[in-house]
Amino acid sequence: MRQRLYLNNMKVPYLLISIVLCLSTPANAQLATPNDAGLSFGHVHLNVPDIEEHISLWIDHFNGERITVGSSSAVKFPNFILMFNQSEPSIPSTGSVMHHFGFKLRDMSKFIDKWEAAGFEMGPIFVGSEGYTNAYITLPGGVEVELQEDQSLYREFTGYHIHYSSDAYEELLKWYNETFNLVTQARGTIASATNVPGMNLSFGQLGARPFELGEGPFAGTDGAAIDHVGFEIVNLEAFCLVLEAKGIVFDQAYQRMGRLGFALASFTDPKGVKVVLTQGLREF
Repeated sequence: MRQRLYLNNMKVPYLLISIVLCLSTPANAQLATPNDAGLSFGHVHLNVPDIEEHISLWIDHFNGERITVGSSSAVKFPNFILMFNQSEPSIPSTGSVMHHFGFKLRDMSKFIDKWEAAGFEMGPIFVGSEGYTNAYITLPGGVEVELQEDQSLYREFTGYHIHYSSDAYEELLKWYNETFNLVTQARGTIASATNVPGMNLSFGQLGARPFELGEGPFAGTDGAAIDHVGFEIVNLEAFCLVLEAKGIVFDQAYQRMGRLGFALASFTDPKGVKVVLTQGLREF
């Protein structure tokens, strides 16, 4: 029998992002309000063997809302949208710099019971960096997801964090801070973290928690189970000009995607994570 660890009513400080996340509701899932620079988190894009299988899992177990973006199906949650390519991933997410992404949920025991009843396995269950009960699951195609119980949540699930794995994690955090005008803000015992509206960005140290981050080296994300992450921008064309002035070289320059209904641009960070910027995704 699996030993489960729960920390009920533990008094721990709340990050500002936790407050924002708790105000979001699955029935009215939407992207977070942008900051003064017009920035908020937008989406996570997966490579999966079977899109319909994934959509069913995200709806049945995470209370996601199925939507259509352009001609493609996606799943919407409070604070971000999950999008898909139907493609066999080149590597699981744990082998890439974009190691995993995470949700807060109100009732870990309820989730585990339903997940295991459906025939799926749970990964490690442990006390996370913020003093809450955490667990890992791996979805088809090698998509790693971290769960964190927070009994104060107003709704069952909210998007919470994305986690970068790199042997140069401090330098990568500094690069994100400088590129997006962010400020380092610890997430519990993880000192190397920052926030954008709707999502925490955490950066890991190799070997610090082997069950979490593995041993590396970590590959870029193109073709991996987590193919890229995305940020939503209020005025994307102007934002791209600011990034160009900072030395960012775009893989795809700013363009309006009429068939999709929004604008986008993309570049690759110094460790190989593909980053897509969008304007208009929040309308879906």
